[in-house]
Amino acid sequence: MIEIRQLSKIFSSSGSQRVAVNKIDLSIGKGEFFALLGPNGAGKTTTISILSTILKPTSGEVKVDGLNVVDSPHLVRQKIGIIFQDPSLDDRLSALENMEFHGRLYGLSRPQRMVQSEALLKMVDLWERRQDLVRTFSGGMRRRLEIARGLMHHPKLLILDEPTIGLDPKTRRTIWEYIHLSRKQWGMTVFLTTHYLEEADSADRVGVMDEGRLVAVDTPEKLKKMVGPEVIVLQTDPDNLEPIQNYLEKFFGIVDCHVDSEGEISFPLPIGEEGAIGIIRKLPGTIRAMTIRKPDLDDVFIQMTGKNMALNQETASPFHRVYRGKL
Repeated sequence: MIEIRQLSKIFSSSGSQRVAVNKIDLSIGKGEFFALLGPNGAGKTTTISILSTILKPTSGEVKVDGLNVVDSPHLVRQKIGIIFQDPSLDDRLSALENMEFHGRLYGLSRPQRMVQSEALLKMVDLWERRQDLVRTFSGGMRRRLEIARGLMHHPKLLILDEPTIGLDPKTRRTIWEYIHLSRKQWGMTVFLTTHYLEEADSADRVGVMDEGRLVAVDTPEKLKKMVGPEVIVLQTDPDNLEPIQNYLEKFFGIVDCHVDSEGEISFPLPIGEEGAIGIIRKLPGTIRAMTIRKPDLDDVFIQMTGKNMALNQETASPFHRVYRGKL
């Protein structure tokens, strides 16, 4: 469904240039659910903008369902549905009028618009509110309406740019039920960017993007295995963090630590070492608590980019530089 070859996008301003996307290659199959993770400024939104024909690439080639996004932008737009991070509904129209307007833009006949509007508004539990102005809707209701509108023309590719940001967990779960249901009904491909790692965890494959480059692509489980079998999380005094890091690096060769200022430090448990208890007993200072858990995508994200997914901050770990050098 998506073929990206050596895609680059360079923005020029006042004599300077910024590389937003740097020679990425990516193939996404029909019906696949693909999630793209990356810190702010990594190039995710630029990539989506090129996919959806909003921006033109500086170099490289992008195809959607065999169509070049530069040569055939109008045909590409007919095949995709987009749910933007920022609201894009007309709040002076009713829910049904928003659906009707969208259907007209995509050339649906009046009978098609009527059938699709009813089916989709019922699917997102908004049929009873179809005549109400969107300005009277809650944030969750607006998001559900945007999903229904994006599915109005049965797109072959649904692009989701932070679709559930700011919503409560229950509403996020409900929205994903609608998306997965639609995906199963007509084999739709889903391309997602998100900061909610549990959403990316259900994807068929996950890509990690940093500084315009695609640094890793694989299934969520395989990416987690790159971190290691287990992660140790310790609580200590904030002024003890640096001595622990130094000790771990000197005596155990552990450099891929993640720390925060409140006294938490986490690191993958090395395979073949003497075990978590053996390491903990030798650490300097006071250890107040210890947790051993399986790696998650946040651990993957930190090790690939050196940034925390939730905070988008640089971490104290240099491991991301070592890993990127091996790719």
